[in-house]
Amino acid sequence: MSNEDYLDEPPDSATLTTYDRAHVKLYMRLLDAEADGADWREVVSVLFAIDPDDDPDRARQVHASHLARARWMTERGYHQLLRGTQH
Repeated sequence: MSNEDYLDEPPDSATLTTYDRAHVKLYMRLLDAEADGADWREVVSVLFAIDPDDDPDRARQVHASHLARARWMTERGYHQLLRGTQH
């Protein structure tokens, strides 16, 4: 994934966004990495091409915000995804 493919924080919306639809695979990879106990620094390096040693605050924020949105998708967003709702 290149830096142009994602925002530092996904849109904060109560509904499924175009960004969410475009990043479903990323969200699944984040959730899988968390379930496997992967170190967040390795995850952000692999999935977002950010060196956590060069920019630790940004790296942590990018990882945390996308992981939070991935969790939201498992709780609420997937219903909209399955129904085909787009906002």
